[in-house]
Amino acid sequence: MREIPVAPGGGGAQPWWNPQQPSGMPTTRYARSGAGSSAGSRERHWPDRVPDRAPLWASVDLRDGNQALPSPMDTVRKASMFDLLVQMGFKEIEVGYPAASEADFAFVRDLVTRDRIPDDVTISVFTPARMDLIDRTFESIRGVDRAMVHLCLATACLWRNVVLSMTSAQLQGLTVRAAEHMVRLAEATPASQLRFQYSPETFNVTEPEFALEVCDAVTTTWDASPDRPVTVNLPTTVETDSPNVFADQVEWMHRNLSSRDSVILSVHPHNDRGTAVASGELAVMAGADRVEGTLFGNGERTGNACLATLALNLFTRGVDPQLDFSDIDSIRDTVERCNQMPVHARHPYAGDLVYTAFSGTHQDAIAKGLNSLAQEADRTGRTVSELPWRVPYLPVDPKDVGRTYESVIRLNSQSGKGGVAHILKTRHGLDLPPALRVEFAGRIQKITDETGTEVTPLRMWEIFSDTYLESIPWLELKELHEQEHDAGTLVHTTLVTPQGREIRLSGVGAGTAEALLDALARSDGSHSQLHDHRCHSFGSPSDLRTVAYVYLTTEGTSAHGIGIDSDPAIATATAVVNAMSRAQSPDGRTRRRPLSDVRERGVKQ
Repeated sequence: MREIPVAPGGGGAQPWWNPQQPSGMPTTRYARSGAGSSAGSRERHWPDRVPDRAPLWASVDLRDGNQALPSPMDTVRKASMFDLLVQMGFKEIEVGYPAASEADFAFVRDLVTRDRIPDDVTISVFTPARMDLIDRTFESIRGVDRAMVHLCLATACLWRNVVLSMTSAQLQGLTVRAAEHMVRLAEATPASQLRFQYSPETFNVTEPEFALEVCDAVTTTWDASPDRPVTVNLPTTVETDSPNVFADQVEWMHRNLSSRDSVILSVHPHNDRGTAVASGELAVMAGADRVEGTLFGNGERTGNACLATLALNLFTRGVDPQLDFSDIDSIRDTVERCNQMPVHARHPYAGDLVYTAFSGTHQDAIAKGLNSLAQEADRTGRTVSELPWRVPYLPVDPKDVGRTYESVIRLNSQSGKGGVAHILKTRHGLDLPPALRVEFAGRIQKITDETGTEVTPLRMWEIFSDTYLESIPWLELKELHEQEHDAGTLVHTTLVTPQGREIRLSGVGAGTAEALLDALARSDGSHSQLHDHRCHSFGSPSDLRTVAYVYLTTEGTSAHGIGIDSDPAIATATAVVNAMSRAQSPDGRTRRRPLSDVRERGVKQ
């Protein structure tokens, strides 16, 4: 095998074609020993698994999300977020950290005392492993029908040494004592159905064997059983590795927990590396039963896993997410109002621009895909919403999440004929012939290049109307009468000059367009060649009209013409006159042939 030359200065592992140079950044400061990733060396099975059902979703918007807001939610905003989560179908909602603030405590009490928690929803309250904070947490849920108390304590070596100043044994002892204290408090409130959750915070950078040892100790203390399972939640408190490493860690825990059938295995991915969604997806493949996160990913630093993205990723694979995102704009509006933070325009599924194409190649493919679906619907007698979704560049039908097709294609300097044609067809019912698409797209391209801005659908229609539908000073159709003839069609027409003079002509041809061109040729001896003529109907049944498209050459100049009328013959005649007018006066002002040369001529009956 030929040895690949190494690029000078590019690093010993770089091939000759990679000329990048060292950045000069202090890379060695961030070299890691991989204390939490030794599980990756073990046999893995998760890459072969394909999710076929949704995990149990657990929203932490009101706790983890709320504590990361510059302006934490007040009671009104919290209530609005809670109601939204319930409406969407969340069954586990972490509603606060009651020992952290009076606001959180009061909100939890309000939910309990006003009986605002649906029977099939379990609220969760968060507490660190401190006895006084656990006491305060249990006080907040006094009188609740059902709830889960979430115990959390960091387990990683860095946190043990620097933050907590504890040995492994001391930390495990503290955790077990906190768990025992929770059992005593729960036994003192037999009227409430209480469940427990434990999170070894910083799990992803904790030695796997130690994380397993602490989790097993806690589940034993809580006497976990299949009919009373404990939630063991594995957080990537600060994301430090690629998602496959986290999946290995989760799978190792999944296979080694001593009471796996008595554990709801949960994950809580953070997004410091920008891969929280991938970590969540791979964790489910690796054996996780439950995923914690927030709507649209709000959270400390770069945020939590986005549950909207995770759920709708399942949806696009044909798996019911068991959360209702059918009105995603309304969901986003509520979240933005509660968080007082905007959702990015490019956020998956929810952003303003995620279903929008500006690129001409994308627009053309999308338009063809939508048209193909419409044709299949007509052919099979079904609606588009009943058909499998197969449209290029759109992983989900915007209508399935409450969007319309109105903003799928927008026009700027990157757009092409496909986008222009799509807007005219979907908004105005006009299906332009290919050559006319190219011509009009060129006009739009020129305008966007000159202005550097987007052309709105309204502005595009104004340009189209000014270009093709407004009268041009040459001749205007006033009347048209048709009758059958040996040669096909005989037309009698009255045309009007800009000065108001009426000219009556007649001609014969295979159809209306040919007969009208024959009439014009008889009147002044000119010759016009018809290259294309097509019609289609559009509009509602009560206002059905015909649009006719004509492309012709006269005196060496080619032009398109369009006519619209309830009478197909008049639409065609209008299109012919329109095309002749544009050929004679391409700039709308200069006439190449004097109108006085057009004389009244007829055909013998």
